[in-house]
Amino acid sequence: MIDKTDAKILTILQENARIPNTEISRQVGLAPSAIYERIRKLEQRGIITGYSANLDPRALGYDLLVYIFIHTSDGICDFSTAKRLAEIPEVQEVQCISGEDCYLVKLRTVNTAGLNQLLRKRLSPIDSIDSTRTIIVLETVKETCALPLSRITETPDEKQ
Repeated sequence: MIDKTDAKILTILQENARIPNTEISRQVGLAPSAIYERIRKLEQRGIITGYSANLDPRALGYDLLVYIFIHTSDGICDFSTAKRLAEIPEVQEVQCISGEDCYLVKLRTVNTAGLNQLLRKRLSPIDSIDSTRTIIVLETVKETCALPLSRITETPDEKQ
């Protein structure tokens, strides 16, 4: 489990992973060496799994965001199908789901012609795929990878 100080550090890092330890130190009220040590321990424990740059897909020509529900003949969570889906560069997420379908795939492509090519040339050759349902996103209102850590920083009285 993490304490309130770790939660504050994680919240700050989620907002800006490039923030200097000295600035985190100032915001949290600990020495920079203590911040460094806490971050190192969070990494070792697997709570922080990496750092990345968030890119604007549209600025790079990936104007179409698509979700595809996929039903397969090999059943739920057969990871050979999941692995093949994950190898497609445009695919950003492969989720094993419950319900009628087996997977929910999030992908980005340049336009509907690019989606058509992807469906025909990348998904069709996967023999285990029985059917797909494609949903095109018209507008994104919110998209984040940040996790809410407020429940950790609240006192027991505030949680009620």
